[in-house]
Amino acid sequence: MAEKFDHLEEHLEKFVENIRQLQQPGLNQKLNFIVTGLQDIDKCRQQLHDITVPLEVFEYIDQGRNPQLYTKECLERALAKNEQVKGKIDTMKKFKSLLIQELSKVFPEDMAKYRSIRGEDHPPS
Repeated sequence: MAEKFDHLEEHLEKFVENIRQLQQPGLNQKLNFIVTGLQDIDKCRQQLHDITVPLEVFEYIDQGRNPQLYTKECLERALAKNEQVKGKIDTMKKFKSLLIQELSKVFPEDMAKYRSIRGEDHPPS
């Protein structure tokens, strides 16, 4: 998979270099190199047809930002959301434990049956 991108990157670098050199003598030859470079890039396109790129990546590029920052920021957002969800899960576990304790005080017989069904031998502390 990486070599597909390496091949495309190589052709893009050649293409950019040829465009940069347009200001120098030999314009006709450079234009031919540009056309050949575009043909090479088009050949690479066929190998990458099954790859999708989120539109936000293009927005990063349009803003002059490094598209690799998109991946980094997505991971950071996912980690932050993961921490939020973990906190909610921990809170719910504590709530369940406290609820079972209180229910055991108010309904000791019913909660004993509940614990026996769930395979718990002792009341929660």
